[in-house]
Amino acid sequence: MKKLLIVVAVMAIVLGAATVQAKDWKKIRVGVEGAYPPFSYVTPEGELAGFDIDIAKALVAAMGKDIVLVPQDWDGIIPALLARKYDAIIASMSITEERKKKVAFSNKYYNTPAKFVCKKGAMGEFSRDNIKGKKIGVQRATIHDRYLTDNYGKDVDIKRYATQDEAYLDLVAGRVDMLLADSVAISDGFLKKPEGQDYQFIGPDLNDPKWFGEGTGIAIRKEDQDLVEMFNQAIEQIRADGTYKQIQDKYFDFNVYGE
Repeated sequence: MKKLLIVVAVMAIVLGAATVQAKDWKKIRVGVEGAYPPFSYVTPEGELAGFDIDIAKALVAAMGKDIVLVPQDWDGIIPALLARKYDAIIASMSITEERKKKVAFSNKYYNTPAKFVCKKGAMGEFSRDNIKGKKIGVQRATIHDRYLTDNYGKDVDIKRYATQDEAYLDLVAGRVDMLLADSVAISDGFLKKPEGQDYQFIGPDLNDPKWFGEGTGIAIRKEDQDLVEMFNQAIEQIRADGTYKQIQDKYFDFNVYGE
């Protein structure tokens, strides 16, 4: 009888825990950065806009849920997720092994390479010898920061910034010689603007999974596997029904999803 009571008690605890953990997800709070054009930025009217923002809205709409966008500085974006400030991060976050130790990820929703940028004519060709001693800007705590630190940290002077826009300003002001960031973010957020006309890409596309991961995904707390699956299904849905392409074509003239 005692064994039976123990089993019943354990089952009750397990079922109770499952009940507590179960969520209806009527409203999904999404952490966004708002400082990474064209993926995420704030309009002059104070509205959040960009590819990530439109994708977030489309994915949650495909689930039939309501969305709440929660702006968050990049440096604290994963800690705030773990602290339950929001339920998911849609902020151009690459799926890396290091980040997988802390959070779960959806399947990718885009995949573009990283590149260096410098002033036109400043460098004949990209090489370790040619960049030695250069001041190179990068957004702090990103995959680009880690790549630059691991591969060139002993050869260059790394300047780290809270936002990509701050890095662009210092490049134009001559306080850094080069930048490293996502190629699409640099192209649309800087090179295509008047202040970027005197600058160019240099060096190869950078996409080694060791540093740049498996594409860009949606970060979710590990215990919320049901939400991971909901986002995966929503990604498939908006790609199948044409919504993804409609959003992509609003910002880019090429396929950002990758192979």
